[in-house]
Amino acid sequence: MSTQQRSFVPLSIAIMVVSDSRTEETDTSGKTLIERLVGAGHSCAEKAIVPDDMYLIRAKLSEWIADPSINAIITTGGTGVTGRDGTPEAVQPLLDKVLNGFGEVFRTISYDGIGTSTIQSRAIAGVANGHYIFCVPGSSGACKTAWDKLISAQLDYRTRPCNLVEVMPRLLEK
Repeated sequence: MSTQQRSFVPLSIAIMVVSDSRTEETDTSGKTLIERLVGAGHSCAEKAIVPDDMYLIRAKLSEWIADPSINAIITTGGTGVTGRDGTPEAVQPLLDKVLNGFGEVFRTISYDGIGTSTIQSRAIAGVANGHYIFCVPGSSGACKTAWDKLISAQLDYRTRPCNLVEVMPRLLEK
């Protein structure tokens, strides 16, 4: 393994807040994610607040997945178990590949802070048309955990031994 230092590669990341009740004024989770990704050197391509409706979620995601200027998408909200929580069901059919380890590791990390309540999280991630998609719970605490302890390192080209950025050029290979 090379010890040569790599340069940071800034990504364009879109943020989707899935909620029937949050507005731009009351949203804390989306703002938390944007502060962190911008603070890390990435840019926020777009932010949208989308109602907890499978078809509206898919419509906005499909728009972003078709946009070559966007590298990654993070959704927050709709990953729980109540009747309106449907983000995983909306997203999974759009994925070309599922990153099963994301949800597993997120729940493992969350266990330290929230104990067995972590089983209520259906956090998922995957790849669609060369775009990484991460779906995390709607609390700002869960967004901090997901970004700080998992997503940020994988979206940083300098992370060794490997990261998601270094395989981006090969995501659309057949």
